[in-house]
Amino acid sequence: MYLVEGPEMYKIISKREIAPNIISLEVAAPLIAKRVKPGQFIILLVDERGERIPVTVADYNRENGLIRIVFQVVGKTTAQLSQMNEGDQLFSLVGPLGNPSEIDNYGTVVTVGGGTGIASVYPITRELKEAGNRVISIIGAKTRDLIIMEDEMKKASTELLVTTDDGSYARKGFVTEILDEVLQKEKDVKKVWAIGPAPMMKAACEVTKPYGIETIVSLNAIMVDGTGMCGSCRVTVNGETKFVCVDGPEFNGHLVDWPEFMNRLARYGQLEKLCFEAYRNACREENG
Repeated sequence: MYLVEGPEMYKIISKREIAPNIISLEVAAPLIAKRVKPGQFIILLVDERGERIPVTVADYNRENGLIRIVFQVVGKTTAQLSQMNEGDQLFSLVGPLGNPSEIDNYGTVVTVGGGTGIASVYPITRELKEAGNRVISIIGAKTRDLIIMEDEMKKASTELLVTTDDGSYARKGFVTEILDEVLQKEKDVKKVWAIGPAPMMKAACEVTKPYGIETIVSLNAIMVDGTGMCGSCRVTVNGETKFVCVDGPEFNGHLVDWPEFMNRLARYGQLEKLCFEAYRNACREENG
């Protein structure tokens, strides 16, 4: 079930750059804030001629009618979004979309967030702890400057472990290395959530598979309408075709056809680069 709000909404209430090229926005969207649950996402339009992009809801305040989104500037649309300021209005928001995370009292669980995936795993982590679970969280990024939401994750977790690829902060290494160590030590982990770049999620599933622990991933598929009509977000799970927007975005990562999924993600990579470069050139010309 999703709700569409009118164009008078979607005002940006607060904007923060929480890491280099990683932006956090709080947006007025009371109907979405009232209904959204951890794991769900929205699709937004910056302007009426813009591209529709999916963004996971990183937090929400039902009382104040606000949702929080966190995104990294990686292309034209996210660059345009990053140029908007407090008081500006997005053209459109649709949501909440997708199925929420299955939150229950499992016992001991592990949540893993890589890069901006930390923002996606945060509300899941918080709800799992509130449901009575012992939550061990692992977050990581390439370097210290790109670690986001550490304080929020620490509060939402029973135990938080932090790593950086280059060793510039906390421990040096990948989140998957710490995950393996945790699973060797903790013999009663019931479930794992791993959210981040596709290679990271795939690697996390390879770590957990020998332990036989169900591992939930949130697939960041290419998406257009978000309602299951266009088929652009299709993925093969356990030999069956699924649509990330309506069947997901969460799936058992051990059942995902990763080579197919990653190949589809890269399909428009060159066009995206060309479009982003053309946008940056246009901005430079406009600014003299």
